[in-house]
Amino acid sequence: MPNTIKKTDTEITSFETEVKALIDTQRKFFYSNATKPVSFRIAQLKKLKQLLKDNEAQLHKAIYADLRKSEFDNLTTELLPLYSEIDYAVKNLKKWATPKRVKTTILNFPSKSYIVAEPLGVSLIIGAWNFPYNIALIPIVGAIAAGNTSILKPSEMAPATSAIMAELINKNFPSNYLKVLQGGIPETTAILKQRFDKIFFTGSPQVGKIVNQAAAPHLTNVTLELGGKNPAIFTKDCSLNIGVKRMVSGKFLNAGQICITSDYVLVQKDIKEKFLTQVVAEIKKQNYSIENGNFVELINDKNFDRIVSLIDSQKVYYGGNYIKETRFIEPTILTNVSVDDAVMQEEIFGPVLPVIEYDTIDEAFAIIQKFEKPLSAYLFSNNSTIKKRFLNEVSFGNGAINDSIMQFTNHNLPFGGVGNSGTGSYHGKFSFDCFSHAKSILSKSTWIEANLKYYEHTDTKMKIIKKLF
Repeated sequence: MPNTIKKTDTEITSFETEVKALIDTQRKFFYSNATKPVSFRIAQLKKLKQLLKDNEAQLHKAIYADLRKSEFDNLTTELLPLYSEIDYAVKNLKKWATPKRVKTTILNFPSKSYIVAEPLGVSLIIGAWNFPYNIALIPIVGAIAAGNTSILKPSEMAPATSAIMAELINKNFPSNYLKVLQGGIPETTAILKQRFDKIFFTGSPQVGKIVNQAAAPHLTNVTLELGGKNPAIFTKDCSLNIGVKRMVSGKFLNAGQICITSDYVLVQKDIKEKFLTQVVAEIKKQNYSIENGNFVELINDKNFDRIVSLIDSQKVYYGGNYIKETRFIEPTILTNVSVDDAVMQEEIFGPVLPVIEYDTIDEAFAIIQKFEKPLSAYLFSNNSTIKKRFLNEVSFGNGAINDSIMQFTNHNLPFGGVGNSGTGSYHGKFSFDCFSHAKSILSKSTWIEANLKYYEHTDTKMKIIKKLF
């Protein structure tokens, strides 16, 4: 694949020159105002959806080559959510783009106040490999809906999906409006040297910091969708059967290679043994395997080796087996885990689930607070007091009560992190807002003008101004 071939310094310099020229053409096209009419944006969204639907067979083939992901999982976790996002934007875009009237203070009488959503300009979207279509193209939907031009840089770790997105988009959209650039770290570094009006990055906190540093000299608006140690708490009064079913489904989707899945479980000690028994039963019932289409392989040898190194054989309650040749790791449950164990020092991003026992909910919350703020958190409980405390005392980007990962599917909820797990949010109208600037306008009448703010300053004027404020 083109993005797997190492380029020379001369080639990288040439690539950097090409990127700069591309950005210049996109900025020129943006300033022509061609992207701003709502009708144009809707037409581009519909075109993108039709392009993907017409080439689903190729999209299935590419993602199977990268992850051995089945057509069922590709549709349910990648393409259908993307189509739904496009449909939602098309349906609501006219309303989103209409200037919003807001109240005006008496101090500004007589006038009107409103907010205009304006596109930011030339945007860069850097995708991730674990859900290569979903994570790369849903932000593109937001960029198009808001009226921007865009450059998409898919992950080089998923070369087949990167190549098919480049082929389809670059053949069907003009490069001065939408362009896919492929490449690895040198190419991404060259791209990040340029000035953009918006950067949207999905990936690890470590790389997120690099992206932020690259954006800083240009004061570029940045959205970072990162990750973290996502907890799932099970209390003794939870609905254990359905809770385990939902948690296991979310945990082992995509072989655990999902940024919002449960990274570890905190289970109240009174139900620990029953919890473990039901988790194993549910894993067996689901019969996870690539052949069944409900599991995928690990993305590469590096990640496979990293995850295997986190499995302490002395703490394996279930699973622990793996096959190097096919990068398969069996769903694995670890028990008697402490916060100091290696498996708790980084985001796992694989099919390994550490289980930590706790006594009181205070103890559970204290364990969560030992780590950076997670992208997601989950509570399985029927106790209303604990639910309120969970929302008030545990900081996280997004989450669910008595479910796992499904918050991602709701257009009406902003999806994003907090602190080390990210900045900004998207999905639905939040994607539109993400790629827009809310421009504040005060439109004042000229038929009258009070003399209060003009010289000379008197005590009487001051008294009136104080009342008006």
